[in-house]
Amino acid sequence: MSAELLEETQTSDDGSVGIVETRSIRLFSADHPLRLASGSEMSSVTVAYETYGTLNADASNAIYICHALTGDAHAAGRHANADRKSGWWDGFIGPGKGIDTNRYFVICANVLGGCQGTTGPGSINPETGLRYCLSFPFLTVRDIVAVHSELVRALGIKTLLAVVGGSLGGMQVLEWAVSFPDQLRAAVVLASAPKLAAQGIAFNAVGRRAIYADPGFCNGDYYESEGPRYGLALARMVAHITYLSEDSIELKFGRRLQDATEFAFSMQKETEFQIESYLHYQGKRFVQRFDANSYLYLTRAMDYFDLSDGFASLAESLSRAQARFLVASYDTDWLFPTSQSRDLVTALLQAGRHVSFLELLCPFGHDSFLIDLDPLAQLVGPFLQRTMDANT
Repeated sequence: MSAELLEETQTSDDGSVGIVETRSIRLFSADHPLRLASGSEMSSVTVAYETYGTLNADASNAIYICHALTGDAHAAGRHANADRKSGWWDGFIGPGKGIDTNRYFVICANVLGGCQGTTGPGSINPETGLRYCLSFPFLTVRDIVAVHSELVRALGIKTLLAVVGGSLGGMQVLEWAVSFPDQLRAAVVLASAPKLAAQGIAFNAVGRRAIYADPGFCNGDYYESEGPRYGLALARMVAHITYLSEDSIELKFGRRLQDATEFAFSMQKETEFQIESYLHYQGKRFVQRFDANSYLYLTRAMDYFDLSDGFASLAESLSRAQARFLVASYDTDWLFPTSQSRDLVTALLQAGRHVSFLELLCPFGHDSFLIDLDPLAQLVGPFLQRTMDANT
């Protein structure tokens, strides 16, 4: 374990972890390849990751953060003082926060198949010298977690105190608990489920179709052009609707017009309502930071995920887990409704696992775990502390 790999961040005086650096590491080799669920193999994977806090002497305080569909390794802090935007979970990870970096050493990595520094469809295939594009191997959540697991080993950490994630990140947490049960003591699953319901698959299908139908897609080989920016923006617009709730949309936008006091009575004006303008903005901003091919691969990985696959039941699969579980859902989340979390909790109890469960009340829909952080901190903080105390 090198000092470079585990270099700690410098805490700032504004409650943040401060200035952080995204580092890279190459994992796997021809002698030790990554074997994917599809049967393909990868002899080299570059992983982008960040760490926050300090690893203690016996490496018992490490927590791994699994990001959601469009997240990345930059979960907390800033890359430079001039940065206007901090990491995507900066309000939850840091000194004295829900995941307290005064106590814990936190790791977050961009997923396999991503587009923020980890090997994905836009990366160069070392065997051809060309970008993978759609020749990139088919991915599953199990493959993503296998890379996470290898990263933890490369950092010299035998057992994680906890693995934490929401949405697709929660799926990764569940897969990790079942596939690598000796590697984590606690699993925190937020706004997620052991499989994606048909409704979620349907929305993913619409998003992918928007990308495929864009003339700029060019069968995935678009990196020397502007690419399928209209299709990707539309995919994001559709997906973003599922992340909100009816109450939050109504409260924030209602039927209010954008920069007008009365209807234009014109088909030439695309963004007449504020909600239309907001969705167009989300789509445009997304195109600037995300790769369409990664979106295709990762949404399909979500579609395929079923924790009970290969087992007689969900409870049987969860019987492999050794971790303590914390499961939290949100009352306004209709992408991963509370009913799915209750099914997961029932299966965990049937499997004889230790599990705590709470439905949190929040008007922000699926995105609540990224927005309403104080109630989440009050839930996760004590759970992590009890897990830590149980090992002392």
